[in-house]
Amino acid sequence: MSSDPIADLRTRLAELADLHHAGSIIGWDQQTYMPARGAAARGSAAGTIDRLAHERTADPALGTAIDAAEAAGEDPGLIRAVRDDHERAARVPSSLVTAMTEAANAAQSIWAAARAGDDFAPYAPVLREHVANCRAYAACFPEVEHPYDALLQRFEPGATTAGVRAAFATLQEGLVPLIAAIAERPDPGDLIGPFPVADQRTLALEMARAVGYDDSAWRLDEAVHPFMTSGGREDIRITTLEDESTLAIGIFGVLHETGHGLYEHQIDPRWDRTTVGTGTSLGVHESQSRLWENMVGRSPAFWSHWYPRAQQLFPTQLGALPLERFLASINAVRPSLIRVDADEATYCLHIVLRFELEVALIEGTLEVDDVPAAWDARMHELLGVDVPGPAKGVLQDPHWAWGELGYFPTYALGTIIAGQLWEAAHQQLPDLESSIASGDLAPLRDWLGEHVHAPGRTRTGDEILRAVTGGGLDSGPLLRYLREKYGALYGV
Repeated sequence: MSSDPIADLRTRLAELADLHHAGSIIGWDQQTYMPARGAAARGSAAGTIDRLAHERTADPALGTAIDAAEAAGEDPGLIRAVRDDHERAARVPSSLVTAMTEAANAAQSIWAAARAGDDFAPYAPVLREHVANCRAYAACFPEVEHPYDALLQRFEPGATTAGVRAAFATLQEGLVPLIAAIAERPDPGDLIGPFPVADQRTLALEMARAVGYDDSAWRLDEAVHPFMTSGGREDIRITTLEDESTLAIGIFGVLHETGHGLYEHQIDPRWDRTTVGTGTSLGVHESQSRLWENMVGRSPAFWSHWYPRAQQLFPTQLGALPLERFLASINAVRPSLIRVDADEATYCLHIVLRFELEVALIEGTLEVDDVPAAWDARMHELLGVDVPGPAKGVLQDPHWAWGELGYFPTYALGTIIAGQLWEAAHQQLPDLESSIASGDLAPLRDWLGEHVHAPGRTRTGDEILRAVTGGGLDSGPLLRYLREKYGALYGV
């Protein structure tokens, strides 16, 4: 290694970044182009990459390099992030990391087949294995207040089960009466398709380019469950699942994934080929997708610019439909079965359900075989809907098949953060609404780039929030936004 401590650390981080790059791209391929029978070999390859990355992160020599680079004046934010990675990895055996990765890769085809067959039974052993692995992982951190904390902090550093419970209780308290009031108002009705998928792709890409999609550094493909991944700032992969009966994923889903991609794309180039050149947490990451999909993408200002183009592409479907009716339809509040299709008002309640079940699984107060019944009962209690079968219930998401217990809360945490950033952006950019209405998204894109994206992981989510808003996590701005929005739409 170099005699320069900072260069030595950067070399080690570059190797780790390359391993993460390789892992993200083979994961993207698995969900887009890989043939189904490639799952076993892919699982082995992914397991090897994850094991190598884990071993390098846990290596005592990395700890020594971190200390030396800190003494030599390396960026404090980088030092904090990579030291946290190192200390966490050193606690977890490589054999467990490999087992978790291989189980996740093997589960993909099992989950897909179980969902297609609307049958939880073939999937139950997969979930049981994941729960056992996650309990073993949590046991590596005996000092945490709750074992679920160890899983949650993989995705949202610093978060606790108690803190999430409190935040979600506040959300429920504000959302339930709002949803009940809306239910008393007339339903605005659905948009009437079909909306040809080729035209959806045309419109979605035009919108994505206005947000920041760059054809020379991004690509858009199809996947059963849309997602974003990247191999760095200049290799952004987003996916969609177009359906001619709706614009939900083909347009709004693409805006959602573009928000994720923009975050990665706008990280400061000086963090390239380091392990801090990515989003600081999944909650902050989700705030970007939720902000662009909903707060921008479903707003009157946004569509005052884009609606004429949509009418041009869909003249039969939208040509005679007034903008006000269109806006009412795309913002309709209807408690529903599917999380990814949920409206802004009900979405977080889907996350509350998943969080509660995950905590119960880790605590051992809920058995895997009882999850479908618990899911169905809680869906009825929270949203008043009855689940017809596992495919539209417990099997709808792939995250548990990926072994990602602890992940789901970040969706609602991200929605809360989006509300805070949206309120702050309006305070700091007085002409924001008019710029969006003119089709100019650069002011918001640049503001987010400066205050949220550029630091990568060198600033924590809490540090970002406090710098932008003056305080920590607060559901108040989100609830104010939703009450104002749906008050105008529904007269409540």
